[in-house]
Amino acid sequence: MQHRVTEFFVGLLFGIGLILAGMTDPSKVLGFLDLAGTWDPSLAFVMGGGILVGLGAFAAAKKRTTNFFGGALHLPTSAVIDKRLIGGSLLFGAGWGLAGFCPGPAIVSLGAGQSKSAVFVLAMVAGMAIFEWAERRKARTLTGDQ
Repeated sequence: MQHRVTEFFVGLLFGIGLILAGMTDPSKVLGFLDLAGTWDPSLAFVMGGGILVGLGAFAAAKKRTTNFFGGALHLPTSAVIDKRLIGGSLLFGAGWGLAGFCPGPAIVSLGAGQSKSAVFVLAMVAGMAIFEWAERRKARTLTGDQ
């Protein structure tokens, strides 16, 4: 139960941070992406702050073998940049650029009652379901299970 309470408060803090940073406002995000028009560089500071926090967190995590709750700590081990990573990054960027949302802010916006985010969240969930279906199908094909 303690884990769920901690998860709730970390998520709440993250959501409040997204709201304060303007990440839940698609026009602000699209203004950041509009390099040829009226570019709004303010979200670069938000991203820079996130990167700095992430660098510190990963540096600390590399020195640990367990998470803060005593469970196993699983850090990424692959440094390979392959077609799947590039394709996923392009799809993520295209979705962000077209909608003005990325997953976290879209969920926060939906929770705040912004109906515009509902279409994005539904499309995101559908995309995740299609990916899982395709991965299972591929795994069955590789193992010979039909």
